[in-house]
Amino acid sequence: MKLTDADSAAVAGRAECLVTGEEMERILDRLAAEVTETLHDKDPVVLCIMTGGIIAVGQLLPRLGFPLRLEYAHLTRYLGATSGGELEWRHRPSEAVRGEHVLIVDDILDEGITLRAIREACEADGAASIQSLVLVEKDRPRAVPCAADFVGVHLPNRYLYGYGLDYKHYFRNARGVYAVADEDT
Repeated sequence: MKLTDADSAAVAGRAECLVTGEEMERILDRLAAEVTETLHDKDPVVLCIMTGGIIAVGQLLPRLGFPLRLEYAHLTRYLGATSGGELEWRHRPSEAVRGEHVLIVDDILDEGITLRAIREACEADGAASIQSLVLVEKDRPRAVPCAADFVGVHLPNRYLYGYGLDYKHYFRNARGVYAVADEDT
């Protein structure tokens, strides 16, 4: 469903900015320093989780000054909805992770279902080690036990958009992270 210009403006107008673009730049600098300390000598495969992880990877990689390779995985639960459904694999990079040190990069850790499934797939496919990074971790109970190794920011359990997070396929490009008003969820 496409949002009209009026709908888009209304949703954005009611949203609350939780993290500004400037704050997110500092968060990305910190995450890059943490990742560099841990993986600088591992020649890792950075595994971008589509589609939300695009912004995180695109902002993080130029901050990493060591050899790495880039691959992607596409596993989704949302398909444009505001709540998750069944897992659907669209691309599983089995050969690319075999025997490699893998850094999974995604936009958000919410219920943990997607991140856990990707970690389990990397383990099953023979990754040498697996670490994960999320820009946002929601402060909420997880549906499954799951934690990220590197976390940009902890935010409340609200529907969020910006920096890769979307609202009905829109607003991934918002400069900052915003909480959608209750009436829009």
